[in-house]
Amino acid sequence: MTGIRVLIVDDDFRVSGIHRDLVDARPGFTALPPVRDAASARIAIRDLRPDLLLLDVYLPDGDGIEIGREAGIDRFVLSAADDVPTVRRALASGALHYLVKPFDPRALQDRLDRYLRYRNLLASGSVTQETIDRAVGVLHGGAAPAPARAGTQQLLLDALAEGEASSVELAARAGVSRATAQRHLAELAARGAVEVSLQYGTAGRPEHRYRVV
Repeated sequence: MTGIRVLIVDDDFRVSGIHRDLVDARPGFTALPPVRDAASARIAIRDLRPDLLLLDVYLPDGDGIEIGREAGIDRFVLSAADDVPTVRRALASGALHYLVKPFDPRALQDRLDRYLRYRNLLASGSVTQETIDRAVGVLHGGAAPAPARAGTQQLLLDALAEGEASSVELAARAGVSRATAQRHLAELAARGAVEVSLQYGTAGRPEHRYRVV
C-alpha cells in the first residue's frame, strides 16, 4: 500500500464508498477501509496510522471534529452541517478544508490534488519562508507572494531607510536597474508603503522623490 493513506469516517456506507473511490482514483493516494463510527475511527487511527482523515461531523457515537482534534492528523471535514458555529469549530480545531455535502466530486479531487502538492513542498527536514508561503498558497488555492517581487521591494525599502531619494539613486543603492526600481516603487506607492513628491529643477521634467511612509 503506497501513497498518502486516507481514512474516511462516515456513517453512510454509500457516501463513504463514493469518497473511497474518489480517493483511490487520485494519483498519490490510497484509501484505507472506511469506518462508520467514532470507536472504529479511533481503532483505525491507532492501528493503520493514516496520513489524512476525511471526517463527517455527526457520528452515531461521537463527533468527527473531536476525533480529528484528538488524532492531530491532517484532515478535511465533509459534512452536511452548514451552520457557522460548526464550520468555525472544525476550522479552529485544525481542519484543512471543509466541504458541505452534497458537493461536486471535483471539489474533493481538487483539494486532494492541492494537499498532495502541499505535502510535497513540506517534505524536507527544513524549509524556507518562501516554501512555507508557497505551500499555504497551494493548499488553499491562493497565490503565494512572488518571492522575487517581495525581495526586490524589500531591497528598495531598505535603501529608502538611508533617506529620501530618486529612482535612479535607489536603483544604485539596491543594485537593480532603474526600470526595475521604478516599477516596484510604483507598486509600493500604490500600496501606500512609500510617498512620492515632485522636485522641480531649472529645466526638464520634475524628478520623482520617494520616502518611506
